[in-house]
Amino acid sequence: MAIPAIFLLLTTAACKTGQVPDQERNEMPVNEVALNADGADSVTYQGLVSKKEAAIRNYNPTARRDFDVLHTALDLSFDYSRQAVIGKAELTIIPYFYPAEVLVLDAQDFEFNGIFFTQNGSKEPIAYTYDEQQLRLQLPRLLTRKDTFRISLDYVAFPERNSGGGSAAISDTKGLYFIDPLDTVPGKPRMIWTQGETAHNSKWFPTIDAPNEKFTQLVKLTLPDTLVSIGNGELVRQEMLEDGMRKDHWEMKLPHSAYLAAFAIGDFGKVEADWEGVPLGYYVEKGYEKGAEKVFKNTPEMIGFFSETLGVRYPWPKYDQVVVRDFVSGAMENTTVSIFMEELRLSEREAIDSEWDYIIAHELFHQWFGDYVTNESWSNLTLNEAFANYSEFLWNEYKYGEDEAKLKLVVEMENYFSEAETKQVDLIRFDYDDAEDMFDSHSYSKGGVILHMLREHLGKEAFYSALQHYLQTNAFSTVEVHDLRMAFERVSGEDLNWFFNQWFLAKGHPELYFEVDYSDRKNILISVSQRQDLTETPLYQLPLQVSWYEEEQRKVREFMITKASQEFVLSSDTPIPLVLIDEEKNLLAKKYIKMDAGQMVQQFRSSESGIARYEALDSLAVWGAEEELTTILPEALKDGFWAIRESALTVLQGSSDWLEETPELSAKVIMMATHDERNSVRAGAIDVLSVYSPDEHFPLFKQLANDSSYLVAGSALMGLVNSTSPEKSEALESYVGESNFRMVIPIADYYISDSVRGKGSWFMDKAQAISAEGMYYFLGYFGEYFSRYPEEGEKEAVKYLLEIMQNDSKSFLRLGAFQALLGFSDNAETLKKISDVAGLEKDKELLVYYNYFLESLGDEN
Repeated sequence: MAIPAIFLLLTTAACKTGQVPDQERNEMPVNEVALNADGADSVTYQGLVSKKEAAIRNYNPTARRDFDVLHTALDLSFDYSRQAVIGKAELTIIPYFYPAEVLVLDAQDFEFNGIFFTQNGSKEPIAYTYDEQQLRLQLPRLLTRKDTFRISLDYVAFPERNSGGGSAAISDTKGLYFIDPLDTVPGKPRMIWTQGETAHNSKWFPTIDAPNEKFTQLVKLTLPDTLVSIGNGELVRQEMLEDGMRKDHWEMKLPHSAYLAAFAIGDFGKVEADWEGVPLGYYVEKGYEKGAEKVFKNTPEMIGFFSETLGVRYPWPKYDQVVVRDFVSGAMENTTVSIFMEELRLSEREAIDSEWDYIIAHELFHQWFGDYVTNESWSNLTLNEAFANYSEFLWNEYKYGEDEAKLKLVVEMENYFSEAETKQVDLIRFDYDDAEDMFDSHSYSKGGVILHMLREHLGKEAFYSALQHYLQTNAFSTVEVHDLRMAFERVSGEDLNWFFNQWFLAKGHPELYFEVDYSDRKNILISVSQRQDLTETPLYQLPLQVSWYEEEQRKVREFMITKASQEFVLSSDTPIPLVLIDEEKNLLAKKYIKMDAGQMVQQFRSSESGIARYEALDSLAVWGAEEELTTILPEALKDGFWAIRESALTVLQGSSDWLEETPELSAKVIMMATHDERNSVRAGAIDVLSVYSPDEHFPLFKQLANDSSYLVAGSALMGLVNSTSPEKSEALESYVGESNFRMVIPIADYYISDSVRGKGSWFMDKAQAISAEGMYYFLGYFGEYFSRYPEEGEKEAVKYLLEIMQNDSKSFLRLGAFQALLGFSDNAETLKKISDVAGLEKDKELLVYYNYFLESLGDEN
């Protein structure tokens, strides 16, 4: 590690034994005077002192371990009317290293009925103080690390108290959630489920709620005998009780962190599966089992692929996946039992187009990276999330091919770049205001891409061998970023400080400007300069891959960027027609390269990389290069990579007159609508025909509206909406009973565009039936219908939208409700209600959005 210049300066001064002579003082450089409190520039010095003091003050250390919780035993029952947890807890504990006589436990919003200390068979009451967040226990005597003892607590926990907050990834902090506890919402099942990350499980059981604390556990759950419970570890006993109740015993024999403790209770159906003797369960509301079977069908193959790739067999006794209502995140990787949002609750037909492999892989990979080996502090969160994020790439690469994997990788890069426009922070950072701030596109997207760059640098064999070493060395333990670096160094034999320093321990990204000189095509001169802000961002060492094609044969050269400005010469025995820089999109960098439309056509036609062809087509579309687009569109529609076919159809949809000029293109689109192997491409082809000539293709739309794929059927319905056929109304009305949003939205569009009255009750009914995935889109149509035709039930509609805006757990639905309500904002009373609800919003980004529009409306009025 390089020693900072200021440190060298101050230690040198401290070694001097006498006064500095006047002559020497006068010759001291100005920057040294600035660091001297008695010098001329004391303002600069005090500014520096303030900055460094703030760094010390804002540092979030890894939680100090004064005690080690060895085992947690819980016996829980539930008061639905009060939304309370009635619990008995017994914690087996030992001092960590130093003798101690005060134990602090996290216990948020509890009421205690008794707390006892037990050692060597002797049980006694214990003195304590409590501030509603932490319990401070005065132990009977000074205990050493040879003293194992137990703390027993009778309590009632109230998760609803002081809830709220959260992050972009996890939208609430209750820890435990009662869903429709009084059974008052028609069609909505009662459930209880937990979500403990970051430090929210101490809302329902007392613990040391830090990720570097691991323990085994036994959780007993008392529930109605008609319901199902799913918990960590194994179900070791079911005890029948009186009054139709049952007590389920869930045991975790292997240690894990407090935030990973979890359970769910509900009227679930179960799909059973197996991987090499490890039982798998997919739990979902009854009636959706066939859908769950399709949604989670790749789980056994995923477990096998990850186990083989990592060289570490799936480490737990079982794996359950549970779909719940109103989840506050996308999913959560609790040990042996991942919990998912309701968007994965699909019927068998809906599951045909399921594309949830990415989130299933993400949570499964956490069972190794996060659960088996855990970040020791939230500052190191990316050691959990970067790996889970990268697993999505790995699964796509294995199952669906490199092109699809690279498309996913580029999406992750764009997620990070979007966030980086307003936020650039170190990947490993200790100065966060709240641990929830760590759940951002840096920890997830940037971290995943960085791991990919490391794999490309070291090679797959070394990369996976290092991960095996990392996992085996740190099994059932906690880690920081240096543990990961050391694992890679031990396996590869390479010093990787340079890589970890610039990517994990610094902020920003490279901004690379390229110039390519083609004046001598056998000796191409490539100039590159790094133009990121070097006062805040590193000067990067970067591997640069340059490729070109000679008679369809790909040639590759690699260079290492180590300077702010460099030149490389690419020599070849034959003329090089076009240089492709980072053709396979492996580099996390903003790259600026001058290429014209003709060169993009060359890239599209020559590259064997699907992501490079996709980039070329997309660039031409953005540039509006019609001549070049019409040249390559027939090829794009036949491309082997589905994303390119889909993108080509999107281009055609915006310029459907090209079909009239090119009849063979029209025939190709019709063929794609009926026979393409991918449903999203078929839907895209139908969308083109719907814009181009809806009346001509009315019979085709009627046929495809009954397709088994909702993607295809929904696009066909929209084709019927766009037609002027006299059969249109009759054809569409036959689908009004559908509840899938892809079918509902075309009908809603029809009722609005054709001014069909008397459909207020239909809109209200569908609002109750559509799941969250499609609800956001439907809300816009919902609001427009009632704002156009207030006699259909405007008052009820506004009340419904205000309820969503105020109380829905999903921020995107609160946003959708607000956007729909803007259609009623010309009513002063309604506008005031909107403003009042907006003032209750806890999501800072949403609040900024609300205020922007509300202020604009205020100015207009």
